[in-house]
Amino acid sequence: MNPILKRSILLVLIMLMADQCLKFWIKLNMYLGQEFRVTDWFYIHFTENYGMAFGLEFGGETGKIILSVFRILASIGIGWYLLHLIRHRAHTGIITSFIFIFTGAVGNIIDSTVYGVIFSDSYHGVARLFPEEGGYAGFLHGRVVDMFYFPLFSGVFPDWIPIWGGEHFLFFRPVFNLADSYITVGVIIFLFYRNKPIPGFEKPQNQVEQSHPETIKTGS
Repeated sequence: MNPILKRSILLVLIMLMADQCLKFWIKLNMYLGQEFRVTDWFYIHFTENYGMAFGLEFGGETGKIILSVFRILASIGIGWYLLHLIRHRAHTGIITSFIFIFTGAVGNIIDSTVYGVIFSDSYHGVARLFPEEGGYAGFLHGRVVDMFYFPLFSGVFPDWIPIWGGEHFLFFRPVFNLADSYITVGVIIFLFYRNKPIPGFEKPQNQVEQSHPETIKTGS
């Protein structure tokens, strides 16, 4: 096996296991809305959403199915392109960025596809795994588990700011999970290495020469 592929698979599995182990612990030890303080600016707060990053929701039950199917197809596409990058020995930074993005997408897909089937709901107490009466929702209708909450600072918008003037604000309000963090980190890494060659997106040599004619030397 390609050693880069082997290391990439190992990294994906480790990150995915960390994400799922944390979510399982939250589901089996906390009820919905429960939180505990780690510091003044960091809380573990258990909430669930229907599949978009950072606690965002989309379109009810129909929207949930559409979103789940879209995310599955997108993850397959990202995974395929990650293999393409590995086989063509792309820059390590580019490969790493896609590993993070792919793992984050898969981590949340697991929640939305199977959590409704294997867990009881968390509204009335701590959830149970494989309850006798069945899970709280069907396949593709599970809710993504979020837990990281960072209320870093709050204040009031100045009155001169349009629309929000005089209103209270809190930063950072969204609750998120490890998978969301993986996607964010992956995007940041990609932006950092965006100028590195990416297989399949290089300019043909004649276009490079045309865009930099001053670098072409002619014989005398």
